[in-house]
Amino acid sequence: MNAPLAGKVTIVSGAAHGIGAAEGRAICEAGGQAVIGDILDDEGQALVDALNRDFAGQPARYIRLDVRSADSWNEAVATAERTFGRLTSLVNNAGVPARSTIDEATEEEWNRTIDVDLKGTWLGMRAAIPAMRRAGQGGAIVNTSSHYGIVASGRAATYHTAKGAVAMLTKAAAAEYARENIRVNSIHPGLTDTPRIATLPAEWRNSLMQQVPLRRIADPSEIGSVVVFLLSDYSSYMTGSAVVVDGGLTAI
Repeated sequence: MNAPLAGKVTIVSGAAHGIGAAEGRAICEAGGQAVIGDILDDEGQALVDALNRDFAGQPARYIRLDVRSADSWNEAVATAERTFGRLTSLVNNAGVPARSTIDEATEEEWNRTIDVDLKGTWLGMRAAIPAMRRAGQGGAIVNTSSHYGIVASGRAATYHTAKGAVAMLTKAAAAEYARENIRVNSIHPGLTDTPRIATLPAEWRNSLMQQVPLRRIADPSEIGSVVVFLLSDYSSYMTGSAVVVDGGLTAI
């Protein structure tokens, strides 16, 4: 298949830059159409303009998407159906970090992290699954956890909690919707070259990289290619899987 996502329409949340932007580009490159959602309007629209220049058929649209809001998700789904005629796929990518220990974390940090990373994933699936039924083709959902949804770091308990829960929410959804041919898998990226990682002090960044067996940080496009695989028929017998993309970090 030269265009493994031909005929597929995907909403990608948190897609203005970083991993989400790479996923949006990979989807369009694979022949799919993408609704790019974010709260960073200028960056999100600039990405969509670039995608529509680079790929034939105007395959991308931008919508302001606050993943904590059910109404915002409903509008994203409506935009996909109105613009492209259907919704077949969803990538829950939006997330925020939290680096405090349990006794240092504030209620504000806890609520924000859980609302964006976990509640946002649930709201996205809740809005998208009825649309996938309307499309009549089954569907594919990719939820973004983290290698920190598998192992702990000794810090960032709130983030670990949110991302670990995303992994279990994924398995629950996979079990619930398998008979409707709606597949749900999670990805667990490790260290990836994003604006967030770029803000870390160089010493800290290098220390983290030395823990990775492949001795490098992933390019966002490497995450994007895994997402294309999980959205496509190449992964048609995969659901409920936790796909780790971390350079071997959790293998040691």
